[in-house]
Amino acid sequence: MEHVRVYILGMGIVSPLGIGISETKDALKKNSAGIQPISLFSTSRNRPLPVGEVKGFIQNESLPRTHAFARVAAAQAMAGCHEPPDAIVLGITTGGMLTTEGLLKKKERNPAFFRYHSPASVAEDIASRYRSTGPVICVSTACSSGAVAVKIAIEMIRTGLARRVLAGGADSLCRLTYYGFSSLQLIDPDGARPLDKDRLGMSVGEGAAMLLLAADGMDHAVAEILGVGLSCDAYHPTAPHPEGKGALAAMDSALLDAGISPSDIDYINIHGTGTLDNDLSEARAICSLFNGKTPALSSVKGAFGHCLAAAGAIETVVSAISISEHMIPGNTGCRNVDPELKLDPVIEPKEGHVSAVLSNSFGFGGNNASVVIGAPQKFGRFVVRAGKGPLTILASACITGAGATKKTMENLYDGRPCRGVLSDEEACKDLSPGKIRRLKRLPRLALSLASAAHKDSKRTDAPSAVFFGTGWGALSETFNFLNRLTETDEQYPSPTDFVGSVHNAPAGQIAMMFQSTGANVTTTGGDYSFEQSLMTAGLSAEDGGKMFLVIGADEFHQELSGLFDPSVLSGRCPSDGGGALCLMRGGNKKGFNINLAFYENTENNPTVISSMVESLGGPDRINKDYGVILAGIPGVSREKAIVQLKTFISLTSFQNPVIDYRRLTGEFASASAVAAVMAVKFLEHGAIPGALFGGTDLLLEGRGALVIGLGSFITSMEVIAA
Repeated sequence: MEHVRVYILGMGIVSPLGIGISETKDALKKNSAGIQPISLFSTSRNRPLPVGEVKGFIQNESLPRTHAFARVAAAQAMAGCHEPPDAIVLGITTGGMLTTEGLLKKKERNPAFFRYHSPASVAEDIASRYRSTGPVICVSTACSSGAVAVKIAIEMIRTGLARRVLAGGADSLCRLTYYGFSSLQLIDPDGARPLDKDRLGMSVGEGAAMLLLAADGMDHAVAEILGVGLSCDAYHPTAPHPEGKGALAAMDSALLDAGISPSDIDYINIHGTGTLDNDLSEARAICSLFNGKTPALSSVKGAFGHCLAAAGAIETVVSAISISEHMIPGNTGCRNVDPELKLDPVIEPKEGHVSAVLSNSFGFGGNNASVVIGAPQKFGRFVVRAGKGPLTILASACITGAGATKKTMENLYDGRPCRGVLSDEEACKDLSPGKIRRLKRLPRLALSLASAAHKDSKRTDAPSAVFFGTGWGALSETFNFLNRLTETDEQYPSPTDFVGSVHNAPAGQIAMMFQSTGANVTTTGGDYSFEQSLMTAGLSAEDGGKMFLVIGADEFHQELSGLFDPSVLSGRCPSDGGGALCLMRGGNKKGFNINLAFYENTENNPTVISSMVESLGGPDRINKDYGVILAGIPGVSREKAIVQLKTFISLTSFQNPVIDYRRLTGEFASASAVAAVMAVKFLEHGAIPGALFGGTDLLLEGRGALVIGLGSFITSMEVIAA
């Protein structure tokens, strides 16, 4: 069996401590701090709070700050590489939010000005610059995003999906995060003091870090990614589990994935935000894991600030520097260690032999990620896990404008569309009022979908993990937060709306409902968000018969949907909804499997359609195994997508029905999740309703369904007999 290592061949960083690896090394050795009162934007009548702001950064004003950070960090990481990366995986939460805030305040209503709003646009911009034609995945799991991106990237390499992946994270300061964390009373007015007995909170930061990861090139490797562990607290939308159960699970999982023991760790780069609850929770987890033999540890957030989605990637770079420079960074900002924590942090930087580092990143919704970084070739080889089995469908559910699954399928079998916006009352009729009391539309849709799919599975066990795809996140909460911020002259931001505005909030709510403590990953890739979620599940979900959820959902918002998503403007009526699948890996010889068989960028990729045909087994296999194609044609790229579809049909001579499903579901980013459920239901019924293609019902006779995504990316999900 092939042995696979994942090396760091290149690194790039933009942070409050400087731009580039050299400046960062010097700043860490000097124990410098980049925390100063914010100057990026006016704070009205409020005293400017200290933040980790990247000073003196010169950028093109036509490009949002997050995108500019990502470009600079990527250029550094790619400096020694002359080939495009096979994939891009970035953790992003704010995207173009700083620019969006200004546009909304000026009441700008031209969608063209919002083209860089989405977190996904950062990853897509990097893919374009480096001519990467493979998958582009955007992870949005709050403060663990950058570390989760590293997990997805190494699994791509381990499974042979890619040889070289550019992974990392980026976020800029913006009013949403600055005032949002302040509204939660989580900001220390004197700057973050992690582990200090007088600590009062965090300092919000910004920046970017990128890592070029590869399965070869050991001679040029800076360090090696040994393993990554993911978990979810399933405890509270913002507060960590008080005993650190989720943090402990992530660290345990990371060490197991790396194939090393706690005694092999020389240094822990702790999450260490400086908030009372987070530091205490993490300290308890560390003490439990290391059982009184804790290695050297420190938090660098007193120097960098908490750079949100970039934090995990920045601290992976810091960990690699620690290994290469034989240096342990200081716990900047801490003067008097809190004795209740029972930790002994390294206060001033010091020299020391470091072969392995454990780096923690924990985020809202209890999204935890721990990364193990090691010196190249120092530890035993990682062995590829024996053939990850197929993803077996246990249950499915959807919500459309027509209603829940039964109503939606009734419409389709009658040849009627299911587009529209279902009322909240109807969408949530099976949820108790207590579960949705403070929630707005997107989390309500997500909970309803998860609950319905689980009920359809007829299993008593809860899902172990949640993978959630959303193109635009919680628009209602985002709009309400920013609107109130403007109306009150930045005096009374809403903490509830801020907590709900993060893209991964719905997945966190699902985890709490089911007490799902495994991986909890949210992807946001516009029209391909559900496909990204399915790919992530395929790479990350556990074996052993455990059930997990893969969900895609988006809400329609009267003010924001048309600005952010140009496809909405071409729709026949406002629409939203989503779909959910209960899956397990293998172990079921009956029923149906789902597989993301193809995912490539169309830019700089003229042979993308023929590549998809080849990946699906060629024309003969396509005509033999698929009884129907469900084609996703986003309104914004309809002309281009129709040409792509015609090319596919020409190359394959496909004779069976081809259904333009967005004409039925309406225009919303995660419509492909509904299409996946449609495919499952067609296969369960054994026929395609003739009313959808102007003929008589077509018996499938054991054939499967192919769900194709067209436009900027080409994707294919196959639903076939197990």
